[in-house]
Amino acid sequence: MLITLFFSLLVSSVVATEKDSALPRLTDTKAAEAFIDSAEVVVIGFLEGEESPGYQELVSAAKRVDSVPVAICTEKEVLADYSLSSDTITLFRKADNHQENLVIATTKKLEADGLVNFITINEVRYITEYNQVTAVGLFNSEVKTHLLLFAKRGSKEDTELKERLGALAPEFTGKFLFVLINGAVNSRSLGYFGLKSQDLPRVGIYDGSSDMKWLLPAGEISTERVREFCQSFLRGELKEVKQADSAKTEL
Repeated sequence: MLITLFFSLLVSSVVATEKDSALPRLTDTKAAEAFIDSAEVVVIGFLEGEESPGYQELVSAAKRVDSVPVAICTEKEVLADYSLSSDTITLFRKADNHQENLVIATTKKLEADGLVNFITINEVRYITEYNQVTAVGLFNSEVKTHLLLFAKRGSKEDTELKERLGALAPEFTGKFLFVLINGAVNSRSLGYFGLKSQDLPRVGIYDGSSDMKWLLPAGEISTERVREFCQSFLRGELKEVKQADSAKTEL
């Protein structure tokens, strides 16, 4: 009796462990849509099942990138709804309404480390801090215009402005990417706009399509001023305004 009970508990423990390591399963398109809408950035593994190449690697990667929700979908009809024809790990993000696909069959070496890189590089949010990793996703986006917040990370102003502009960013989805630049370590970015660390915080716009840039005039960085700054660009009015002074360099 005791042996049977012990064996039952052991099996239950193994099953629980397997369930804990499993990814949430999406069973239809409505479930996938709800999952995609649940966060700024999500990842879905469109795979045949848990035995498919990439599944275990995705489980491992999901544990290491806990800021991004990850799920699995094995329904072929759902794959078709997202224009997929084979096993694919896909990252969805709201900031630019982008769908980044990693097709398993064409991936030479599929490892958890590679999936972590895939997620972190493409983890562009409503407001994204600029660094060597996020720069790849930012400049690969089809949205080429960036609203830049220059601030010193960790300061009271930095936290307040990040929250303020992060709330504004959804209004400009598909038109601007909002980018936070830490002025304490990005002197080249400051120099590109003719700024020094003592000038911060400041807000600017960089248009990658024309390689033009503008600074919001010094003063309060309010939601209303930044909104009007963005709208002025969209109306084409900033192109008549003198650009921010700088020597030619890269961000």
